Amino acid sequence: MTAVKNEKMNRVTVHLDEKPIYDIVMTEDFSALPGEIEKFSISNRRLCIVTDSNVEKLYLNEVKELLAPCCKTVISFVFPAGEEHKNLDTVRDLYETLILNHFDRNDMLAALGGGVVGDLCGFAAATYLRGVAFMQIPTTLLSQVDSSIGGKTGVDFDAYKNMVGAFHMPKLVFTNINTLQTLPDNQFSAGMGEVIKHGLIKDAAYYEWLLENAADIWARKPEALRKTVTWSNEIKRAVVEKDPTEKGDRMLLNFGHTLGHAIEKLKNFELLHGECVALGALAAMKLSENRGMIKPEETNRFKEALGEFHIGTQVSGLEKDAIVAASKNDKKMDSGIIKFILIHSIGDAYVDRTVTEDEMKQALDQVLV
Repeated sequence: MTAVKNEKMNRVTVHLDEKPIYDIVMTEDFSALPGEIEKFSISNRRLCIVTDSNVEKLYLNEVKELLAPCCKTVISFVFPAGEEHKNLDTVRDLYETLILNHFDRNDMLAALGGGVVGDLCGFAAATYLRGVAFMQIPTTLLSQVDSSIGGKTGVDFDAYKNMVGAFHMPKLVFTNINTLQTLPDNQFSAGMGEVIKHGLIKDAAYYEWLLENAADIWARKPEALRKTVTWSNEIKRAVVEKDPTEKGDRMLLNFGHTLGHAIEKLKNFELLHGECVALGALAAMKLSENRGMIKPEETNRFKEALGEFHIGTQVSGLEKDAIVAASKNDKKMDSGIIKFILIHSIGDAYVDRTVTEDEMKQALDQVLV
């Protein structure tokens, strides 16, 4: 990590092929945002801030006023909040807004919001005029620790999760850590599902720290939040640098996603993404336990950890066969074989291509009621 000169600002630089690509800046408000965006020489360029109807009420005017002096024109595109709007229809509306406002290839987009906003804005940026620059301004825990970093963009297609997408790296990730103070509890819990996943797959010390400091994190004490986001950023950065296009190590970040995405789809997106990932991760822990790699106590401890962060550990109204069938439509399939992420031990995950339907069904007993 780059040395921190301003105690209120952290800066982590993501490299690809040893070349610096973009910075992840973390601070306590939006005041430093103009200075960061001026580095991209866009004083004569247009900027479109993409956000949803929830974030609009909280932060759009503030960010728009800060960035207006930095650009020729600043406009905004607001779409209804919710995963159900992360689709090609919304992207089409965004394209139309950009076209009508004469955006060209040298103009820029900014994603202000959570994972849905970041994924959709990034996909539009990757495909409008064959690619324009964009930056991430994540305002949810899930987006700050995970989805804003790494350049994976996409939208859902007929309830198939992230089936249409592209890799498109942002120019900047600017995190105002204090936006987490306005985050609803269920959104914070969903983000913690991804946070705990980072420890499980990559860093046993981080996992232990999260469990030991659960009370301070849930109370959203600033130092606990800062350390959580910074530590997760470092894990995500290291994985992305090693495997930017998900051909190897980056697949480990999909721990819990195979069954989690299936649950998310079958529940018609009534549950948040992070909640579904947590359910999928608990099933994956059980599957790892059934294979003799971890002890039952470790699965139970993970379940208790989810409870500490008010993350549900059971889901009703679903059948095992339906979940397994839905998992086969996941984009991570390889020649009809599911690439399932399991763990040898806490902090040591791996890709397994031998998981059977029966094993998945047995593991789902852990989360279905």
